[in-house]
This record gives sequence, C-alpha cells and structure tokens, in this order.
Amino acid sequence: MSHGEASGVMEVRVQRYRPDVDDAPRIESYQVPWTQDTSILDALNYIKDELDPSLTFRWSCRMAICGSCGFMLNGEPKLGCEQFLRTYAPGPLLIEPLENHAVERDLVVDLEPFMSKLASVEPYLHPGPGGPPEPGNLQTPSQMASYAQYAACINCMLCYAACPQVGLATDFLGPAAITAAVRYNKDSRDHGSADRLPVLDQEDGLWPCTFVGACSTACPKGVDPASAIQQAKFSATMQWAAEFVMPHHGASGGDRS
Repeated sequence: MSHGEASGVMEVRVQRYRPDVDDAPRIESYQVPWTQDTSILDALNYIKDELDPSLTFRWSCRMAICGSCGFMLNGEPKLGCEQFLRTYAPGPLLIEPLENHAVERDLVVDLEPFMSKLASVEPYLHPGPGGPPEPGNLQTPSQMASYAQYAACINCMLCYAACPQVGLATDFLGPAAITAAVRYNKDSRDHGSADRLPVLDQEDGLWPCTFVGACSTACPKGVDPASAIQQAKFSATMQWAAEFVMPHHGASGGDRS
C-alpha cells in the first residue's frame, strides 16, 4: 500500500472467474484503505496480500511501459499503474478484465489471439537486397519522426478492449497490429511493406474498422491507432489502384484470381 496521509476506505469490486470451475463470472467486494497516491495496481496488490491471496491479475513494471496491467475500470479500459483510487472516490470502483478478450482467470485474459495477429504483420525490419549498408542503417531525425509516434505502442491491448469492431468481428486484425505494420512500413530502413500488404488488405485486415476512434481515445501513449489505420487504408487503396491501372506484366491471358 502506498505511503501518505490516509484518505479513507473504498469499496473495490473485482470480477472473479475461473472458467474451469465457475459457471459464470461473479463480483466480490473488498474494503481497501487508500491515500492520495494509491494506484489501482496498489489496491489489487493490497487485496491479494492482505485479503484474498487467490486473486489473479498481471502486472510488472508499474511505470506504464510493460502494458501488462490493463483492466476495465468502471467500464473503461485503463492501465492499473496509471490510475489512482482518488479518481474514483468515494467509490465503489468496479475492476473487470479487458473486454473483447477470453478470460483465463479473474483479471487475466488470453494473450494468444492478439499475439498471433501481431506476429502476422511481421513487426520487424525487413532488410533490403544485400542487407543493411555499411556502417549500418542510419536515419535522419525527420525519417525517425515519421514513425516515432506509432513506435510508442506498448501492446497493452486497451485499444482492443475499446474497439466495438473487435467485439463484433473476432478475426479483425485490430488497432495495435495494424499500427505496428504502419510503424514498420514508414521506417526508412524497412523493405517489407509488400509482404505486409496481403495481411492488411484482406476482409479481416483493415476493412472492419469503421473509424469510431475509440482506440485512440483509450491509448495511454497517444499513439493514435485510428490515424494509422486510415493511413494504411489509403496506402492499400492506392496500391489497388496502381494494380488496376498498371497490372503486373507477364500475366498474359487466363484468370488473375
């Protein structure tokens, strides 16, 4: 528990659920003492350490870098280390697992679907022919600035919890994965945009996005994935137009399916 002048006790309600044991999620209530600097993560650790050791949740860095402590706080996706009980005084505060994700136990959600989508866009630098030039891939400040905003993503998945389309189209590539693709496509050192295009330009790639913008509102790092998605849509459309006007040579006759 954080140090400081005591401010009172707040009712913190936490969703509990073990899919292998429970028929349905339930809400349990805890009385948590708090001060002005008690974070949501502090509150959860207090519950686990002092009240109920069976409570399960993820956390690591406490500094909004690892992205592991995302929860729904009174229905909004937030990082537990960045939010404080004082914001929700006098309470109660309801803590639930991130929406649009399968629950493994209590506040822990299944990461595998997201990680698979992220991996599908090949979020790493593709070297050009012959590999990087010597003495290495140097960049100007302006070249780095073109993708720096999108590189700030910490894969916290708050954008997936906020996005209504993720809940409707479960195979939708989603905001963070698309943003990762745009980040590398904009990197002057990368030569992999053509490899990422088929993943982006498919039915469940870019196109389920309806530009609600909830992903950008939820992002704790100001990444603005909604902007990245619109840029990716424009690039895909321009590529399609270029293929329509000047198709690849060598396809003489026959179907081009």
